[in-house]
Amino acid sequence: MPVTMAAALRGSLVTLVKGLSSPRWQQLASRPLSVSAALCGPEAPPARADATFKVTMVPGDGVGPELMTAVKDVFKAGDVPVEFEEFHLSEVQNMASEEKLEQVLTSMKTNKVAMKGKIHTPMEFKGELASYEMRLRRKLDLFANVVHVNSLPGYSTRHNNLDLVIIREQTEGEYSSLEHESVTGVIECLKIITRQKSRRIAKFAFDYATKKGRNKVTAVHKANIMKLGDGLFLQSCAEVAQLYPKIKYENIIIDNCCMQLVQNPYQFDVLVMPNLYGNIIDNLAAGLVGGAGVVPGESYSAEYAVFETGARHPFAQAVGRNIANPTAMLLSAANMLRHLNLEYHSQMVSDAVKRVIKQGKVRTRDLGGYSTTGDFVHAVVENLRHRPVY
Repeated sequence: MPVTMAAALRGSLVTLVKGLSSPRWQQLASRPLSVSAALCGPEAPPARADATFKVTMVPGDGVGPELMTAVKDVFKAGDVPVEFEEFHLSEVQNMASEEKLEQVLTSMKTNKVAMKGKIHTPMEFKGELASYEMRLRRKLDLFANVVHVNSLPGYSTRHNNLDLVIIREQTEGEYSSLEHESVTGVIECLKIITRQKSRRIAKFAFDYATKKGRNKVTAVHKANIMKLGDGLFLQSCAEVAQLYPKIKYENIIIDNCCMQLVQNPYQFDVLVMPNLYGNIIDNLAAGLVGGAGVVPGESYSAEYAVFETGARHPFAQAVGRNIANPTAMLLSAANMLRHLNLEYHSQMVSDAVKRVIKQGKVRTRDLGGYSTTGDFVHAVVENLRHRPVY
């Protein structure tokens, strides 16, 4: 019996050795391993990704198409494994229809990730109160808008070293598209606040703070005047806060919040707020670190993620003039790559953009320079391969 077992074992070892020397095994062994970016040295890029990620792209209006071209140019130069499915949706260029909206939604639902420029909303009422931008958010339930306001090293502003996060509920509130003329000359515009959505955005904010190692969440409101609506939002935030005893919780009235952000923004960490307040605070905070051209943003639902600029401006007066600052969109693209777990490529793009800003030689007009969009993109591409030593 032992002799039989020994013979069987010897036969297995011979088969294994022959297998290891076969051409098929040698082919497999020669393939590069997919190593996490965190384990790669600063000069050694990881193996080329086995798969290409499909991402929906909606350039939008104004300088949106130029900014998306910048993203595509940088991705191509950096050999980023992302393939864009591009759709042009615009209310002001007669490129909007129910059919086109459904095409965009189908693509987003399939790909789960999208990059989007600002879809400009005309002020004229043409029979539909909800804009295409708002309809996209609602159909995908993109309830949480996140804007990380972070000072750029090398670009000095009144307040340097800022690092705060604005989280905005963006599916209800003042943007509910419920308006009507009750009698001639009297318009009623309804603001909708629900416990379910208020608790959901509050939980998102506290989860975000926990995951990112943040210490404080501040709820922004106007409950002293809108006692029921904002009162419900404030109550919901306070209830959720009790579930996170390690995160400090405060609340502040919206008008005081604006003043405090200008005077002493360092007191804030994570701010959570209803729709309209978030829109205003996003733009105010972006102005603290350099403007709409430098702050990235993203919107999340339970299933989808859309990456865009933090302060949404079409910048229509700059169309075709090659002067738009692509920093915000490029940093947003880097955040998208991190969301796709392409950590190495994300860091490469983000570092290149920040290095160009820090060097100060190539700056667009909004940052006090004279460089064009193309100049900035070229400088970013030139810096893609030079990883800093930490």
